[in-house]
Amino acid sequence: MTYDVIVIGGGIVGLATALKIKQGNPALKLLIIEKENKVAQHQTGHNSGVIHSGLYYKPGSLKATNCIKGYEMLLDFCNKEDIKYDLCGKIVVATRPEQISILDGLFERGAQNGLDGFKMLNKEQLKEYEPHVNGLKGFFVPQTGIIDYIEVCEKYLQKTQELGGEIVFGEKVESITDKGSTSVVNTNKGAYETKLVVNCAGLYSDKVGQMTDVRANKLRITPFRGEYFEIKPEKQYLVKNLIYPVPDPNFPFLGVHFTRMIHGGVEAGPNAVLAFRREGYKKLDIHFGELFETLTWRGFQKVAAKYWRTGLGEMYRSFSKSAFTKALQELIPEIQEDDLIPGGAGVRAQACDYDGGLLDDFAIFENERAVNVCNAPSPAATSSLSIGQTVSELVLKRF
Repeated sequence: MTYDVIVIGGGIVGLATALKIKQGNPALKLLIIEKENKVAQHQTGHNSGVIHSGLYYKPGSLKATNCIKGYEMLLDFCNKEDIKYDLCGKIVVATRPEQISILDGLFERGAQNGLDGFKMLNKEQLKEYEPHVNGLKGFFVPQTGIIDYIEVCEKYLQKTQELGGEIVFGEKVESITDKGSTSVVNTNKGAYETKLVVNCAGLYSDKVGQMTDVRANKLRITPFRGEYFEIKPEKQYLVKNLIYPVPDPNFPFLGVHFTRMIHGGVEAGPNAVLAFRREGYKKLDIHFGELFETLTWRGFQKVAAKYWRTGLGEMYRSFSKSAFTKALQELIPEIQEDDLIPGGAGVRAQACDYDGGLLDDFAIFENERAVNVCNAPSPAATSSLSIGQTVSELVLKRF
């Protein structure tokens, strides 16, 4: 089978990219290869379903520009395709005096990113938004919302197929070989020839990238598991919408927070602990080969040396429900340990470079054979159509 473009990965970035390629040039013969039996089975299907505003990201960065543009594109798509979402807004809360300057900086960053409608809140005003919250100061972000990203992915795929795009499920890419003007993508079930490979393999994007571009050797995907609790129904009144802490500015995670979900219920979390395998959704899921690769990667060793105190705290919270509850009580003091029911978990594909940098921005490598999306963490779901547009432009200029 010969194709113009093969997209590897049926998560939200791969599907959005495939859709934008087909919309840009419907005549192109396109195939999506997905190793699972359904779309959105890893990062996309395990996240908290938040539509991000673009608040946190460095002005002018790919994250900031793609999130803000992607936000508008996502809402427009959902309106046209009748996909349910709720722009309920969120509050970001400083609970300690030393967080106030960081909070003020975030408020300013939101303005630099072009967001409007922000509202700074004092202690009393916070209670108007979330009556049970504890905070010294905070602000309201009206753009933040909630959605079901699996439903979004299914619609992306449907629209791609209507334009003639194809997908195969249950096929894992094992190698990519150069055949001169084309490449052959070899899976566990067959081989497919293509003029261009687009790698959107998420948790395995570095591995797939190394098959076509030596630059992918300069980073590794380090998997971080985020674990959630759900609040039992009789205590869900404690949370009206979304409540976030002030994040650690040196760590690329947002801290444990409260999220109302689009289909009902409230989640609390996630923490951020090293996963012992790339698809390790349980504490004791271990793949010794993958764990060895992580631990021996020089970049990870530098990260561990820098953040070991933070990492130990996250690990402690992972194994101690009381410690997890204590972190949540900073935001809502009334929450108790027996109010929390074990929920799901997700694994974030966080790229780490050789010098110990946790990549904060999207990383895209292109050459004549392939376009590799090697780092697309949160807010990639919100940004998916914008990322897909960016990648599709790299693809379409070749045809």
